[in-house]
Amino acid sequence: MRRLAVCLALVAVIGSASAAGVSTDPRSAPPGAYQMDLKHTQVVFAIRHLGITDYYGRFEKFSGTLNFNPAAPEKSAVDVSIDTSSVNVMSSEIMGELTGASVFDSAKFPKATFVSTALTRTGPDTGTMTGNLTLHGVTKPITMNVTFNGGVANPTSGGYAVGFHAETTIHRSDFGLSSMMWNSFVSDDVKLTIEAMFEQKKA
Repeated sequence: MRRLAVCLALVAVIGSASAAGVSTDPRSAPPGAYQMDLKHTQVVFAIRHLGITDYYGRFEKFSGTLNFNPAAPEKSAVDVSIDTSSVNVMSSEIMGELTGASVFDSAKFPKATFVSTALTRTGPDTGTMTGNLTLHGVTKPITMNVTFNGGVANPTSGGYAVGFHAETTIHRSDFGLSSMMWNSFVSDDVKLTIEAMFEQKKA
């Protein structure tokens, strides 16, 4: 019990120190290349089912890079790759359908990718990011609304971490995802939410 109390106290101290050092000013972050922190990033999607509930899923495997320009965030660039076979939902039966030929067809299209092409700053910590999304062998431009959550020196690694929240809605029919047997039961709109942490390792 005492050991547990000590661990909890240590976590609280580290958390407080991190929170105190967080800056929402992009200019406080070091420039250059960042790698996506896979343990602290989530890629989540939601689709309306029968017009009455949102059905959620997420991807478990992905990778990404950020070339960050703090002085001019609109000149930054993002590149993300997602393993479509890593989709995870509450039903194992539906997971099998999602990775199968009628939906993602992961055997033929194992990766979905996003490569940014333009960023526009809309506020001190907000902006829009346009880029090319390739999914199911189809490439279409999409635009995400992005919020810079902040940056902080990571006490556990010694590097510098930056966090972002991004949202957009895509039409699955644009990517040929409309041949599943339950096509008419779910919406064409799919909301994508990405909570991403990127880290620049200490030199």
